[in-house]
Amino acid sequence: MNRQQLEHIIRAACNIADDDEVVILGSQAVLGQFPDAPEELLASMEADLFPKHHPERAELIESSIGELSMFHETFGYYAAGVSEETATLPAGWQQRLVPIRGPGTAGNTGWALEVHDLVLSKYVAGREKDRRYNRAALRLRVVSADQLRERLTELSVDSATRTRIARQIDADASGDGAPRSR
Repeated sequence: MNRQQLEHIIRAACNIADDDEVVILGSQAVLGQFPDAPEELLASMEADLFPKHHPERAELIESSIGELSMFHETFGYYAAGVSEETATLPAGWQQRLVPIRGPGTAGNTGWALEVHDLVLSKYVAGREKDRRYNRAALRLRVVSADQLRERLTELSVDSATRTRIARQIDADASGDGAPRSR
């Protein structure tokens, strides 16, 4: 997905939810800080989001422009209506949201996670696709390992999860966390 496609989703989601702001939690939030983000971080055709003022309308977005909808079939990308609780995020994440406004948003605003908050939420989720994303974000210098370690202290997780994430950040930052393929 590219920035223009994300702006289209923001416009459509705001229209459907009758809300002029949405919050973007998923991997495509990187487009907030990096409108021309490296292609490796843009593989997903899904934007995870919820209406800022009417979060209960996320299901309406999902059913209208979600996966396998006419919107998805027509454009090749889609929105997943999620809730704020979908991602585990560091304290203060709301104050670090990055606005996305442009020609395609038609006066609406998408609020994207700051990239370090995004990557930490992916470390918490711990899926292999999230680990690949995080390794790429570190390798491409989209995020700083030092900033991730600092912000990890603001994450409300148990000590075992915090230790796992700290080790993964260290391994990924050193290049030791990436599986090798031949």
